[in-house]
Order: sequence, then structure tokens, then C-alpha cells
Amino acid sequence: MTTPVPAARGRGLTLTQQIFIGLAIGIVAGWIVSTTHPEWAQYFRPFSQLFLRMIKMIIAPLIFATLVAGIAGAGHVKVVGRMGLRAIIYFEIVTTIALGIGLAAVNIMRPGVGVNLPMGQASEITAKPQTWDQILLHIVPESVIRAMAEGDVLQIVVFSIFFAIALGMIGEKGRPVVEWCEAVAETMFKVTNIVMHYAPIGVGAAIAYTVGHGGLGVLWNLAWLVTTLYLALIALILFVFLPIAIMFRVPLRKFAMAVKEPAVIAFSTTSSEAALPRAMEVLERLGVPRRIVSFVLPLGYSFNLDGSTLYLSLAAVFVSQAAGVQLTVGQQVTMLLTLMLTSKGVAGVPRASLVILAGTLASYGLPLEGITLILGVDELMDMARTMTNVIGNCLATVVIAKWEGEFVEASDQELAVAAARGEI
Repeated sequence: MTTPVPAARGRGLTLTQQIFIGLAIGIVAGWIVSTTHPEWAQYFRPFSQLFLRMIKMIIAPLIFATLVAGIAGAGHVKVVGRMGLRAIIYFEIVTTIALGIGLAAVNIMRPGVGVNLPMGQASEITAKPQTWDQILLHIVPESVIRAMAEGDVLQIVVFSIFFAIALGMIGEKGRPVVEWCEAVAETMFKVTNIVMHYAPIGVGAAIAYTVGHGGLGVLWNLAWLVTTLYLALIALILFVFLPIAIMFRVPLRKFAMAVKEPAVIAFSTTSSEAALPRAMEVLERLGVPRRIVSFVLPLGYSFNLDGSTLYLSLAAVFVSQAAGVQLTVGQQVTMLLTLMLTSKGVAGVPRASLVILAGTLASYGLPLEGITLILGVDELMDMARTMTNVIGNCLATVVIAKWEGEFVEASDQELAVAAARGEI
């Protein structure tokens, strides 16, 4: 389990504020260049490329360490009991539906059409079709070193899962390796935090290059992207979370009262981890036994990132649209399955999903420059998807408790007393 990465500060400004300032300066600089000397826009590109290279260097060790530590370290492989099996099945069904909603939203709203990423040289980018046997064989790496060197996310994930399962099977002998992976995971999250200090410059340079080359019209697409995500998350809550809650007879009013504070914490900090202690407390007050809360909620933080998975599918197709790349239905389904695996294990770290997105884009030959474009408005999207992650995991915990027949609903009086004491 990772700890929340605190917002970096410089001259009294949070990282988020620095990114917005960099974005604003980049827009102004790009507009000036576009109206005076458009050919000067190329001088912004190296500074955005530097940020992309730093993001790329994180991908392989981060995915490997988080997956191995998350699966073997927390004993997920060993837990094959009824509750663990039910939880995993629930998580995979809901996250797959979330990915599907993201794909549907971005294909219907098409926010990337018209961006025409100049740095991506869209006319030369092709997503090569693969036969079913090529796809199947490509899943398993011939060399994990080569997969990591080339940034092939799916192959890294497959090897990491096999490695984690084997590590769990050898018991205590594998504990030092698990601890090493946990240390590597923590270190890579710190590296991510260090790299994010450069984000304001990278974002400013990327938006300046884009606006300088294509004019201010590209900004409309970013606003449309944020709108698309929020509408998709609302659809996820109304058409997935709500029916599940009704199906399992979750007390909606009491549930809303209990999770509102963890949700606000997640929204304001953009970190699921920051809301975890409070979420565990309020769910126990609501009537979920402690042993279920302590098992399902942390498990969900690795395997049930509904908001983040929806965002990943939406953002990946947005970049393909912006680059002028037409992904077939089969390619989008394969991307969905890839994201379903790669999104595991990086919960609670602000912007960690950008690393997963970078790996996915690289796997499909899509321009990584799209990430720096998205990063300018990523904070607005991160708040909503992180809050959705927390709500989804709180709901999953209550659902598993109801499924197990161990949910003891707290009375209105008990909840009122807890609220008066500031405990809920």
C-alpha cells in the first residue's frame, strides 16, 4: 500500500498551481508566436519532450514493482476463499464496464477530433492490425528485459503476474523479494513526484508548441475532453453504481452520509490514499464488519479503480483522435483489456495514471505528446476520477458485506450520534 504523495511546493505554490500557471504562460506564449512567427513554435518542443522522456523512464520499474508488491506482498494470491473470490469477480466486472463506458463516451463525443497534434505527425502514424494469433503470442514476452527496454506494458504486466504468483507460492523464502519490490515501488512513486516538479515547464512548453502551431482553437477540444469525462463518470454512477446499490439493497441515504467526507477528501487532494483511513472508519460505523473493511477496501485500492480506468480508456482514444489515428473496434477492445490489467496497483498516487497512459500509447504507436496536452487539464479530471474511485470502493465494500450476509445496518440514531461526535 502506497502513501499519498504530498503536493510539491515551490515559492509557496502547490504543484497544481504551478501547472496552471505554466499552462497559462504557455497559452499566452503560443498565441503570441502563432500570430507573429509560427516557425518559432519548434523551439518549445525540446522542453516538452524532456518531460515525456522522464515519464517514460518510470514506466517499466513502476508497473513491475507495484504489481508484484500488490499481488504477492498483500497475499492476494493466497486468499482464495469465498470473500476474496467474490471481491475479485466484482472488481473485474465493474472496472471492465467502466472502461467500456469510457470508450463509448469518447467515441460518441469525439473530443480529440480537430486537435491535429502537429508534434505527432498524424499522417505518418499507423496502428497496424494484428491477427488473433499475433495478438495471443504477443501477450507473452520472449525476454522480459526486452519488454522493459521497449516499454511493452502488456508483456511487463504478464511477466509481473507470473512472478508475483510464483513469489507467493514459495512463502517466507520470497519475503525479502517482496520487501524489495515494495521498496522499489515506494522509490518509483518518489521518482514520479520528483519528475512532476518539472511538469509546469513541460506543460507550458507543450501547450505553447501546440497553440503556436495550430492557434487557440485547440483549447476548445481540451474543455470538451473534461466535459466528456465528467459526463462519463456521472453515467457510471447513475447507471452502474446506483443499480448495484439497489440490487444489493444498500441503504442509499446512510451510505451517502457515510461516504461524503472521504469523497470530498479524495476530490480535494486527488489522492485515494488520503481518504482511506476515514473511509475505513465510516464504513465500520455504517455496519460493515472490520475484517471485511480491512480486507476489501485495500484490495479495491489495487483492483477496483473505476474512475481511473474509465479515464484511461477515454484519454487513450482521445490521443488517437487528436493524432488522426483510426483504431479499429478490435484494437480498442485489446486496449481495453490491456488497461484493465495495467491500471492495477497504482491507486492513491496523483497522476500515476499518466504513467500507465504513456505506456499504453507507446504500445499502440500513438504520440506521447498528447499526454502533455492532457496534463494541462489533468487536475480537473483527476479530482473527479479519484472521488469516483473512493465512492466505488466504499460501495464495493458494502456490497461484499451484504453478499456475505454480514452487514449490520447502523440505526439513524447511531449515525446521528457519530455525526455529532465528528466520527462520520
